[in-house]
Amino acid sequence: MTNTLMTGIAALMLTATTVSAQEVPKSPEVAQTGTMVIANTMEYAPFEFVDENGQQTGANIELATALAKLVGAKLEVTRIQFPAMIPGLAADRFRIAWETFSATEERLAQVDFVMFLKSGLVVSTTPDKKASFTGDTPLCGKRIGVIAGTVSDFLIDKKVAECADKGQPALEKKVFPEGKDVIQAALSDRIDGKMDDATASGYFEVTSKGQLVVLPGLYDEAPLGIAVKKGDTATAAMLEAGLNALIADGTYKTVMDKYGLGTAMIDKAYVVDKLSDLK
Repeated sequence: MTNTLMTGIAALMLTATTVSAQEVPKSPEVAQTGTMVIANTMEYAPFEFVDENGQQTGANIELATALAKLVGAKLEVTRIQFPAMIPGLAADRFRIAWETFSATEERLAQVDFVMFLKSGLVVSTTPDKKASFTGDTPLCGKRIGVIAGTVSDFLIDKKVAECADKGQPALEKKVFPEGKDVIQAALSDRIDGKMDDATASGYFEVTSKGQLVVLPGLYDEAPLGIAVKKGDTATAAMLEAGLNALIADGTYKTVMDKYGLGTAMIDKAYVVDKLSDLK
C-alpha cells in the first residue's frame, strides 16, 4: 500500500469521525451552559464508583465523559440517591439521570429512557471447566450455585425442570446465603458454576484476573437505560445520537470491555417512551 493511499484512507477516517461528532445535537441546556450535568449515585461498581485515588470512574462515567466531549461540553456529576432520581427529573432539578434503569409503566409515566445496555443473568465457571459447558442445554448435569432469594434462585428452578423434561442429566441447584459464598464454592470445586447478574459476574472476571470466566449466553435479558424527563426530546436525542456515535467509533466497546461488561452491550442506543418501544 502506498503512502499516498494510506494518507487518503486516514483522511477519510478522520472526516467520518468528525462528521459523526458534528451530527450529535446539543440539548438547549448544554448549548447554553457548555456543561452536561448528570445525576448519578457513584455507588455501583462497575458502572460508577470512586477509585482508590478519590477519582470518579466506572463505565457510566467514562461513557458520559466521552459523550460530553463529543458535544464540546464539560461533564458535571451530581451525586443523588437512586430513589430521588426520577422525582428530581420531574422537578427539573437536572436533565439527565445517567444510571441503569429498567423501563416500567410506572416510571414511563414520568420519564423517558435512552436504552444503551442490557441486563441479564450469566453463568461463570473456572477456566478449566469452561469447555465442559456445551450444547443446547449446557447447564444439565452440572452443579450450579445461586444466592438465596435472587432472580437466579428462581430462574434456575426452570432450568432444572427443563433438563428433566428433555431427558438430560439432572441440573443440581446449590443455594448460598451471599455472593462471596458462591464464588468460594466455585473456586473450591464444590460447584461447577454460579449463576448471577451479568454485570457483577463480568466485573469479577476482570478484577479477579480470570479466576472465574463468564460463559456465553444471557438469561432473562432486559434492556437498561438513562432517564430523562418525560417529553424532553432534545436531551433524549442528544444522548441517543451521542451513544450511537460512541458505538460506531469503538469507544463504547472499549469502555464496556474494560469493566467486563461485554455481555451487556447492545448494537444501537434507542429512545423509549412507552413499553412497546422496548427491543
